[in-house]
Amino acid sequence: MQIANRTVLVSGASSGLGAACARRLLKLGANVVGLDRSPPGAWLSPNESAQGSSDRYWHGQANVTDEASVQRVVARGIERYGEFSGVVCCAGILHGERILSRDGIASLNAFRNVIDVNLIGTLNVVRWAAESIARGEPQAPDGERGVVVMTSSIAAFDGQIGQCAYAASKGAVASMTLPMAREFAKLGIRVVSIAPGVFETPMMQAASQKVRGPLLETTVFPKRFGDPEEFAAMVQCVLENAMLNGSVLRLDGALRME
Repeated sequence: MQIANRTVLVSGASSGLGAACARRLLKLGANVVGLDRSPPGAWLSPNESAQGSSDRYWHGQANVTDEASVQRVVARGIERYGEFSGVVCCAGILHGERILSRDGIASLNAFRNVIDVNLIGTLNVVRWAAESIARGEPQAPDGERGVVVMTSSIAAFDGQIGQCAYAASKGAVASMTLPMAREFAKLGIRVVSIAPGVFETPMMQAASQKVRGPLLETTVFPKRFGDPEEFAAMVQCVLENAMLNGSVLRLDGALRME
């Protein structure tokens, strides 16, 4: 997919992985529609942040689990820039809780909330964006119209104690990748999920040293957490490489969580 002059929807665009993707896509010449329940991130200039937009970036506040608000942001993005050519789903939440602990059994509401945001929220964003992508004109001789990029996690495969909700949500995202790619093939839409390891996002920076320390020790090389810009670089690769389809790509410095 040619990125320049195309329009891409990025959920979770206010911070972390989503903000890094939005910045990179703008540098590559794309029009970007950011979707987040929070206001525009500090990575915009103060004036742009106050307005929620620049010439090639528009920010819509929405909860990914809410159909109407996501539909409204997508519709406004189409009005502003035309049909979408891509969507990058980065909105998500973390939650750690043992099913059986000294304090009692796990909260069903907390489990449901993680599934709602990480899984159902991802599908909600994808379906509205994909409807727009499918209306676009093919961009290449292969008939490609656009690309869907979803964010899974290595927790889908290496889930730790206390990660049942998070691992289930990210495992489901990984499991959706191939059937979605098969369904969208006739529309010229590729689907890829990226399964990051531990990245220096606001969510992870808020974690205690007790949580961060063992993860850092287990990372093979490089011996650090990932930079969100490295995740954005992988997103760029997925968008540009037409043979990437139906796959879940680990991006983790060979980290295998114990």
